[in-house]
This record gives sequence, C-alpha cells and structure tokens, in this order.
Amino acid sequence: MEDPKIQRVLISVTDKTGVADFARALSQEFGATIISTGGTARALAEAGIEVTPIEEVTGFPEMMDGRVKTLHPKVHGGLLARRDDPAHMAQAAELGIEMIDMVVVNLYAFTKTVDSGADFATCIENIDIGGPSMLRSSAKNFESVTVVTEPARYDDILEEMRAHGGATMRQTRARLALKVFQTTGAYDSAIAAWMEGELG
Repeated sequence: MEDPKIQRVLISVTDKTGVADFARALSQEFGATIISTGGTARALAEAGIEVTPIEEVTGFPEMMDGRVKTLHPKVHGGLLARRDDPAHMAQAAELGIEMIDMVVVNLYAFTKTVDSGADFATCIENIDIGGPSMLRSSAKNFESVTVVTEPARYDDILEEMRAHGGATMRQTRARLALKVFQTTGAYDSAIAAWMEGELG
C-alpha cells in the first residue's frame, strides 16, 4: 500500500509545546485540514491557525465537562477504516465518515496530578479516556495513520513529510505505534497502582 499523504490531522494535547508551529506547518506547507478540541483548538486559533472544531466533525457538542469529545464513529471510523479494504471505504462513504491521517495527542497529566496531592475526585477527572482511545485506534491502523505523542518528534515528522511529498514512511508509523502502546500501558499501570493504593 502506498504511504498515505497527510491531509486531515486531529490535534488534542495537554502539553502544547511547539504544537502551534507544528500545526501551522501541516496547514501551510502541506494543506492539511486541522481538527481540534477544547483548549487546543483555542490555542491554535489564537496563533492564527485555521481550525475545524471537533463538534463540526461529530455533529455533537463537547459535553459532560469535556468527558465526551472525540468518542464518536466519525472520529474512530476515520481512524480505524482500512484504506485498502473497499468494503470499509464504501461503508465510510455511505456514513459520511472522512479519513483522519494523523493524530497528535498527549494525555492528561494523571501522575502529575496525583503527585500534587490532589484529592480523589480531581485525580479521577484527570484519567484520560478519549486520548488513549484515539491513540490506540491510530496505532492499530498504523498502516494508514501517523500517531504522534511527543512534541520532540514534530520536527522529524515534518522533515520526513518534506522528503516524501507530504507522506510518512511505514517504518516511522510502526515505531510511533509502538510508542503509543508503551505510553498507554504505562499510563494504565500508573492509574491502577494509584487506585490500588487508594482502595487499600
């Protein structure tokens, strides 16, 4: 399968280091559509970057104090559809699901929240749900989706895209997917260890 060009990007980050410059390059150099959520969307818009709010993709507002934003078939269908499977692509077209080629996500700072001495309820609210779900969907479909979890990778990704006509390479996508599963595994382990301690 041909390496996919990056045309639609979903960005939702807690650590906003360098994200505006990354999004600007994706938009201006490669013509990518930038989709974003909540505080990230506001930060990008304030930096002068054209952003499509997530609710314009899903048809639903962000709800329940931000607990539900990206948990929607128009997000996960756009991440998980196999681009080389005509049945998947036909079903996506029938349901109005557009493909998402890159996800840029880092997670709520759960461990930092715990270490700050926050109370139980605050720690619970800092358990990320949508972020890990998007990361895992993207990583599972790394043949078609580039998933970026670390600001330190932004420049390398852009350089690779410049060298390959706006696409990323399979080996890069696979290594980024591995990083996702390492990250979400460590994240879940930290939550489990904290909850075990809280419950005695």
